Amino acid sequence: MSPPESPARPLAPRPPCDVLIVGSGAAGLTLALHLPATVRVTVLSKGPLDAGSTRWAQGGISAALDATDSIESHLEDTLEAGAGLCDPATVRFVVERGPALIRWLAETGVAFTRDDDERLHLTREGGHSHRRVVHAADATGRAVQVSLEALVRARPNVTVLEDHVALDLISTAKLGLSPHRVLGLYAFDRKAGRVRTLPASVVALATGGASKVYRYTSNPDGATGDGIAMAWRAGCRVADLEFMQFHPTCLYHPKAKSFLLTEALRGEGARLTLPDGSPFMARFHPMAELAPRDVVARAIDHEMKRLGAEHLLLDISHKDPAFVREHFPTVHEKCLEFGFDMTRQPLPVVPAAHYTCGGVLTDLNARTDLPGLYAVGEVACTGLHGANRMASNSLLECLVFGQAAAEDIEKRLADAPPTLPVPAWDESRVTDSDEEVVVAHNWDELRHLMWDYVGIVRTTKRLRRAQDRVALLQREISEYYGNFRVTNDLIELRNLALCAELIIRCALSRKESRGLHHTLDFPERDDSKPARDSVLVPPNFAGAERGVHWSR
Repeated sequence: MSPPESPARPLAPRPPCDVLIVGSGAAGLTLALHLPATVRVTVLSKGPLDAGSTRWAQGGISAALDATDSIESHLEDTLEAGAGLCDPATVRFVVERGPALIRWLAETGVAFTRDDDERLHLTREGGHSHRRVVHAADATGRAVQVSLEALVRARPNVTVLEDHVALDLISTAKLGLSPHRVLGLYAFDRKAGRVRTLPASVVALATGGASKVYRYTSNPDGATGDGIAMAWRAGCRVADLEFMQFHPTCLYHPKAKSFLLTEALRGEGARLTLPDGSPFMARFHPMAELAPRDVVARAIDHEMKRLGAEHLLLDISHKDPAFVREHFPTVHEKCLEFGFDMTRQPLPVVPAAHYTCGGVLTDLNARTDLPGLYAVGEVACTGLHGANRMASNSLLECLVFGQAAAEDIEKRLADAPPTLPVPAWDESRVTDSDEEVVVAHNWDELRHLMWDYVGIVRTTKRLRRAQDRVALLQREISEYYGNFRVTNDLIELRNLALCAELIIRCALSRKESRGLHHTLDFPERDDSKPARDSVLVPPNFAGAERGVHWSR
């Protein structure tokens, strides 16, 4: 039963912002730019505005732009890569809107690579049957980020708050009120070292994924699952978190910090080989190097374990050096920094955690279970990726759902109820920690055990072992969180530990191998019944009083 509304709380004046966007990558910035100039927007960024994953995206954005390609082909390729778990309606919704949003990006000033006749140059990546990946050389994410960031900073209705880490959502339920809806959030101001209270009529999570839960990842340091964890604590369902995509080819070097070697290299002819130079991918899939990422990552993992090898090789040295330098200037320059000339020698590669395919459940308007709360980009589970994301569909998803959320928010904002008073963060019963080493140790232990027990290939025994250890870590983290003032590292550790729990729970619930989830106890895909999503429902489920709006 919902608690009664409290007549003792007077209505507050309109909050300083109408829409609070948490995250400043392609999804968050697209949302901000598609809202009307009359809407007061605040964009919250954990670090500088360009600190998210978008800037690191090398490959490109997929869309059916070539005359020989089609929406239907893009849809079919995505469904195939998703291993029977994509929502066809969502896939169609996304791929149909792709071409127009590519044109919008070009109009904003994104300098996409073009052919000699000035048409967009299209490359091909894993899982795609056509060349349909538009790109800006091999630094597409950076080009998109720079362009969108400049536009957002020029908008008078947008306030940018950098170096602010979202801590927790504030809802009416948290205050013992009804009806259930979001009221804003608490954010840790990293420079001031204090928690700020940020009320808002609408909150949109664009916080990215949770790949930092693993020891090796291609993601920046901020990919700590903050949005997934906050939404779960606020009563939102999550789904399909067992499908963590491992990028097959990250540069193997002690100082490279898992530098990503774009899939477009394989699209342009790079070959994967064993240490002795012999190719092997044809033994695992008819598309060889262009097989879906889960297949390639498992093949590399299998061969490394079979041979006891620390890495395998990616070789594009057979291509013309000028071609390689022209098409992959960023990768070429970065590899030279580590002593590798990719025009003359193969590159050592290993898989690394790359993309969180599951997340917070949303509908086609990017709405979550909690009224007033939206989720866009990697933080969300939209039904697009299914059991495996196809290459270069991620930035496309950011653009499509950023726009869709803006359209829905614009329609609903005029009817949003008045914002209630939101209490300030209370630190009266906590002290500064004198045991920061505990956070560091727990951080390392969590990421190591997730890599060892919940990695590319799993077993029920390993998952149960990881579950027990994560539960122990969560108890320690909870005790620490309750007694000491929050810090950036503590906030991220708390969120990562919760994401680890949810990933393991989803993995244990799936009694088959499908897409990115491969378990030796159930090594085959189960097609004897319709595919199902691994949906987890929190104890304080926010949607219970208003019905389910997302289900397959």
